[in-house]
Amino acid sequence: MASIDGLPPLREVIRAHGLSAKKQLGQNFLLDLNLTAKIARLAGDLTNSDVLEVGPGPGGLTRGLLAEGARRVLAIEKDARCLPALAEVAAAWPGRLEVLNADALEVDVAARLTPPIRIVANLPYNVGTELLTRWLSSDWPPFWESLTLMFQKEVAERIVAKPGSKAYGRLALLSQWRTDPKIVLTLPPDAFTPPPSIHSAVVHFTRLEAPRHPADPKVLARVTAMAFNQRRKMLRSSLKGLVPDIETVLREGGDRAHAAGRGDPARRLLRFGPPIGGLRPFGRSVARSASLPCPWSGDGSRRRCGRAVADRRPEAPGAMACGLRRGAGGEACGRPARPVR
Repeated sequence: MASIDGLPPLREVIRAHGLSAKKQLGQNFLLDLNLTAKIARLAGDLTNSDVLEVGPGPGGLTRGLLAEGARRVLAIEKDARCLPALAEVAAAWPGRLEVLNADALEVDVAARLTPPIRIVANLPYNVGTELLTRWLSSDWPPFWESLTLMFQKEVAERIVAKPGSKAYGRLALLSQWRTDPKIVLTLPPDAFTPPPSIHSAVVHFTRLEAPRHPADPKVLARVTAMAFNQRRKMLRSSLKGLVPDIETVLREGGDRAHAAGRGDPARRLLRFGPPIGGLRPFGRSVARSASLPCPWSGDGSRRRCGRAVADRRPEAPGAMACGLRRGAGGEACGRPARPVR
């Protein structure tokens, strides 16, 4: 890569400018220009796109983006120590790189870029998930065409997790509601300076033209934040502050969702309210978090998604159901149930 832009290797750059990664800024520098070029290619064809990069550091990924043909790059760097190194990159690519010394959380990037826009970044660990949730919760379609972002591997796995898995949670639900996220590259700690204690992974998010299920983004963000904040609590407890009489709202919401969408895979859950109070938030799919469970049937049993679920009233202490409080003995979803303590 140095032969393409005429700039020295990144190790020489950080040595010349006395740069060292700051832990409080979530910095880990990626110095292998072959890897930065590969990440740029994973973002797709950049020749007709403006690119937003957050946290460029000494400019390794920036150089990869420019060399791979990005029409223009807007690089937002909070650490003023990196600005001289980035100025050298800008001089090597006249008119194609703009560097802002700012906090990415406070910049209106859409006003500074021309569509189509792609976001490609080795995100600082301390703000990565906050930036992602902002980009996913904006008006739809958003200002960007795709996201190609590096996270800690554990965070990346949570983003692409499937419903029912232990890793599935708020990040997976929000990401898969409006995009198709895939892990496209995994990097070991020794790819960075200084080496972090964990592996990293690049996730490519392909934007969907419309969300998979109808929901108000602000409502979805608030409900999922409350529901997954304490994953072992019953949802009726987690969502208690949402409205004054949450139990009534949940039951009425279930009846309305059932009447509006039985047989509809979306179930329209968030249009009417959050999930039923006796459920825990484990393994809720996008569709199930966008609608409510089926109502109680006349015989006192309950049906969910077309299958019978055992009675959970107090007079049936041995009743079992997926996600419901379980009595002593019996089984739920084919697994032995744990007694309530």
